[in-house]
Amino acid sequence: MRRPFALLAAALLTGALAVPASAADGDEKFTIKDPRITESSGLAASRQHPGIYWTHNDSDDGAYLYAVDGSTGETVATITLSGVGSPRDVEAVSIGPDNQIYVGDIGDNLGGTWPYVWIYRLPEPKNLRDQTIKATQYVVKYSDGARDAESLVVHPKTGRVYIVDKNEKGGHLYEGPARLSPSGSNTFRPVAAVPDLEATDATLSPDGEHLVVRSYFGAIAYDWNGGKIKRKERLGVPFLGQGESVTYTADGEKLMYGAEGADSPVEPQDAPGGGGSDSPGSGGSAARDDGAADDGFGGNLRTGVIAVALACAALLGLRGLRRQK
Repeated sequence: MRRPFALLAAALLTGALAVPASAADGDEKFTIKDPRITESSGLAASRQHPGIYWTHNDSDDGAYLYAVDGSTGETVATITLSGVGSPRDVEAVSIGPDNQIYVGDIGDNLGGTWPYVWIYRLPEPKNLRDQTIKATQYVVKYSDGARDAESLVVHPKTGRVYIVDKNEKGGHLYEGPARLSPSGSNTFRPVAAVPDLEATDATLSPDGEHLVVRSYFGAIAYDWNGGKIKRKERLGVPFLGQGESVTYTADGEKLMYGAEGADSPVEPQDAPGGGGSDSPGSGGSAARDDGAADDGFGGNLRTGVIAVALACAALLGLRGLRRQK
């Protein structure tokens, strides 16, 4: 009588674990282990150093960037920015052409009352070690008045900088000047609506053709369309807590989602159109554009199903053994 129950347990286990490799092997998932990083609010995949992700703390932690190794979760370099003032509310990081890092000190915890915010630009170091790097500071204003924002992207080909403001009713994509000027102020103007989302971060694909904007619990993908963005689909995101960050991987195949908090997780999902996220067997949460957010619970539901299947198999096996006694 043992064999049928063993076979049943094996079948349930095989079926439960028959998920795509991208979801099962977990090679790209990691945890930020640095105890100094307790409010990771932005994430950018390095092009120059494969597997390295740049992040920073929220608010006024200081002018620091951290290079985190995605294979271990360990910080391999801490960069101190010089040539800038005291950061107020650092919320975003993005990498532009020529391996230039852009840091968005663009948050406004006072609800959009600061008359200006800042962007810092610095070259990504060729050698990953603790060091101080001089940055260029740019003053940013909005054509339609002050606002809070947590999302900044730099087009990988043109180098133009864009900001998505944060509004619970939906915001706008703001376009900066063709070239930022370190003297005077740089006016950003709204060029497209970003509805149905309270944006906490955004990312552009390495080819500059796709934009993803995320909120605490969901995300929306757009075709870039020369900056006149066209909505493509709503994405499910993994539930990680307070979702604050997203970046395309360097090859554009995955989206890496992060969250705030100590020992914060960073988890991959297939990029729309790049990793098969539209296929039935995809490792990512189901994409949808029906006006209802998936909110990333698909992965958690699958995990629950696996757990229930294993528990049932163990219980049935145990009952079978008891009957034989």
